[in-house]
Amino acid sequence: MGKLDVKMLRNLGPEDFRVLTAIEMGMKNHALVPGALAAAIAHLRRGGIGKRLKELCKHKLLSYDRGDKYDGYRLTNSGYDYLALKSLLHRDAVDAFGNQIGVGKESNIYIVSAGGQERCLKLHRLGRVCFKKVVEKRDYHKNRKSASWLYLSRISATKEFAYMTALFNRQFPVPEPYDFNRHCVVMELVKGTLLNHVQCLNNVEALYDALMNLIMRFAEYGVIHGDFNEFNIIITGDETPVIIDFPQMMSIDHANAQMYFERDVHCVNNFFKKRFGYESETFPQFSDVERFASMDTEVKCTGFKREMAQCFEAAGERLDDDCSESENGTTAEADESSDDQSEPEDTCSKLVEVIEDSKLAGDLDKALGLDDRSEDCADSDKNEENGAHPKNLDLLSMDKIARYMRGLEVAYPLREDSDEASASRSETRCSESVYEPSISSVASTIAPDEAKRRIKKQQQSKNSRIQRKKCVPKGDANAVTRRRKENKCNVQESSGIWF
Repeated sequence: MGKLDVKMLRNLGPEDFRVLTAIEMGMKNHALVPGALAAAIAHLRRGGIGKRLKELCKHKLLSYDRGDKYDGYRLTNSGYDYLALKSLLHRDAVDAFGNQIGVGKESNIYIVSAGGQERCLKLHRLGRVCFKKVVEKRDYHKNRKSASWLYLSRISATKEFAYMTALFNRQFPVPEPYDFNRHCVVMELVKGTLLNHVQCLNNVEALYDALMNLIMRFAEYGVIHGDFNEFNIIITGDETPVIIDFPQMMSIDHANAQMYFERDVHCVNNFFKKRFGYESETFPQFSDVERFASMDTEVKCTGFKREMAQCFEAAGERLDDDCSESENGTTAEADESSDDQSEPEDTCSKLVEVIEDSKLAGDLDKALGLDDRSEDCADSDKNEENGAHPKNLDLLSMDKIARYMRGLEVAYPLREDSDEASASRSETRCSESVYEPSISSVASTIAPDEAKRRIKKQQQSKNSRIQRKKCVPKGDANAVTRRRKENKCNVQESSGIWF
């Protein structure tokens, strides 16, 4: 995790980068890449890959490590940086490298230039001692059990570039993203000062209102920053805020969205109270958020399920078709009777009717986690066909439907039904329906003996891993030679017993 020194970049030739690329490709399915595999992937014309591997290890672009079954090479952070910078040089995104201007728990910030224009280069550095709980704080692993820090850094950079591009296209005050490669993101260099370093302001109230409006605007577009504090806000010369650092951004439909939203608001409130002595009684509430855009589905933010997005897109198309049909029907009936009045139906009940009449019910239950229903729920479905409304529907599913329909309400306006009987029928159905919340238990369902067995097994596996780390041999011999020497010693020691 040392500092980046780019002096060797000008001395490396095409074959050196070919070897680095071969090690990178081999690390896709190997923790350590053997020399023979690296030679087969690099496929140099004149051979001699061994000498180049030694030179790259000498300059700390590669590392030769020993494993339990075989020894091999792996990319270091400097080697990965060189590969990314080489690609950015070919794209003319970077042509000069400057000093380091910032460092964080997940990244390093440098000044670069391209065509005489100063830019900012962000190198993502996941795996530092101060921030190793990536599995708990991020969703980079998804279904993987483990992944290298270089690969996780690449995922983090890709997500941040996607978030910044979507926000910049929607006129949010964020740096303009130019390009990215692997774990590097090239963006606009903002001339300003971190809010944490600002001691006085001309208009404290105006800046406070601007930051609170930004938090609310993020939520209206379907996302939450997740780390909205004084360390991620840059104040320009005219006291305009610019927001940075977006890898942790999440959807407002995340399970803990309200907690993160309130934490962002509390961070700004607490800072202004301590630094400037300003405290306001008005601040955004999560319950006041009204979604009118779905940026979280576009960039696939944390907390939004793909099945849910597909389900509601299909439901919205069905509603749009119904609206067009209703418009044609109402224009034909307008000449016959002009005294009929229409009342808008409730959005949530309208979506339920649309989904009940289509094949979307199964997909919606799967997206909401309601596909594992008991026999009692099946009986209630039969009663619903006879005219009765189900009484044991989970409140959480209805809340989710209502939350998504806030975003669909603007894009797909509901038609006004001219039949007063249908409106009264929907009102009576909503008044007769009773929803009982589910009851959760905090008691453990695992037997005490089983719990003890699992804890003991975890402790044994942990001890075995620690013991394997302590027994890693050292030296210049490879794994095969090392095992032959051990077998030879064993044979010599046991020669007097068998012969």
